[in-house]
Amino acid sequence: MAVVLARIDNRLIHGQVLEAWVPHTRADCIVVANDRVAAEPLRRTMMAAAVPRNIQVIIGSVEELQEQFSNGRLLERRVLLLFETSDDALRAHQLGFPFDTLNLGNMHAGEGKLRYSCTIALDEQDIGNLDRLEKEEGVRIVSQCVPGDRARPWRKLIP
Repeated sequence: MAVVLARIDNRLIHGQVLEAWVPHTRADCIVVANDRVAAEPLRRTMMAAAVPRNIQVIIGSVEELQEQFSNGRLLERRVLLLFETSDDALRAHQLGFPFDTLNLGNMHAGEGKLRYSCTIALDEQDIGNLDRLEKEEGVRIVSQCVPGDRARPWRKLIP
């Protein structure tokens, strides 16, 4: 199995992912790991319908997808792994999702969040989760909107 990209992107499957990241990584499988989306059949159907037929789409809760990764079903795929939040990414890595680099794409602003770039807004929970992923889990974390951008270490965003 090859996770060719693990990314936090609040929008999950959308045009930038399909038009930029899928061709760049040559992904043939998109995995969306988010408990809330997994419980919304209409949203799952709409996201899956947006993806070309030659790309497999798997949408599930973090715990459900842990089984997909551990039972070897994705061994032959080039997986683009999407998380909606830093909570999902941290929990997934702790459960054994196989990624060693995490891309911060879009993390929208919200109550209690501070904007650190045009697409990255973080609160204390996010910073704590990313810090744990980096220091305790050994994950390299970068900020990169599209493949043509330079990947920057996430800590350079924080003053």
